[in-house]
Amino acid sequence: MFVISLSLVLCSGLAHAVWNMLAKQSTDKAVFLWVIYMPATLLLLPVLIKELASLSLALPFWLLIGASLMMQSIYSLLLAYTYNAGDLSQVYPVMRGTPTLLIPAFGVILFDEALPLWGWVGLCFMLAGFVIMLGRSAGKGRIAVLKPMLLAVSVGLCITAYTLIDKANLQHLSPLALLEVTNIGFMLGLTPAVVRSGRLRQVIRTHSNRIWIGAILSPGSYLLFLLAARNANVSTVAPMREVGIVFGTLLGLFVLKESQGIRRITASVAVVMGIVMIAASGH
Repeated sequence: MFVISLSLVLCSGLAHAVWNMLAKQSTDKAVFLWVIYMPATLLLLPVLIKELASLSLALPFWLLIGASLMMQSIYSLLLAYTYNAGDLSQVYPVMRGTPTLLIPAFGVILFDEALPLWGWVGLCFMLAGFVIMLGRSAGKGRIAVLKPMLLAVSVGLCITAYTLIDKANLQHLSPLALLEVTNIGFMLGLTPAVVRSGRLRQVIRTHSNRIWIGAILSPGSYLLFLLAARNANVSTVAPMREVGIVFGTLLGLFVLKESQGIRRITASVAVVMGIVMIAASGH
């Protein structure tokens, strides 16, 4: 069962890195993100309505669903701001690395999960890789570097919050229904920006091919993670999802033709070693 969860998480990380690259390349981040979430949201709406109608949930569970909506809304808005403020290779490691440290700790505290010693050693390797991958931004002022970093940390905090909330929601909702909750929350956060910009048609015409790729990968990446989290400890599978940072580096090297250098390769090796250790500790 753990091998299946591991495979799902690795695929989730790859899908997440690809659609984030597409979002970074788009001309209007907020509108592009809103559009790629629309197809899955419309498709899964009947699933959520049917499931909620068949359940008798107490008030605390409705509050958890509301919390998931709220965190996804904040996450989507901050994500658009972050990609407008910083480079993909600058902010992506911070956004995805922040939950790597926080989720296992909260998973142990809130869900009575246990992460073996090798798991914690693996986390240290991953965090070291994130620090190396982030590096120092040459030629930029302190404020220019600080703004995207603070935004990226804020996104990471949102990821931490909604991952823990959704782990609890999986006790009462199926992965598909919960995915629809997160999709609705994601779109709600971006809707005001989409309405104000008035550039919906222009974005659709400009990025028509990329939109369909993003429309599949964006919700698909989180659905794969939810399926994995349903049958494994969140403190084990959540950090392994950050293999997307390695995939993001490789996409930068071979797709975007970025000059990553030895520092980025070294960071990727450290992250992979951490993932292997966490995977081994899962047995």
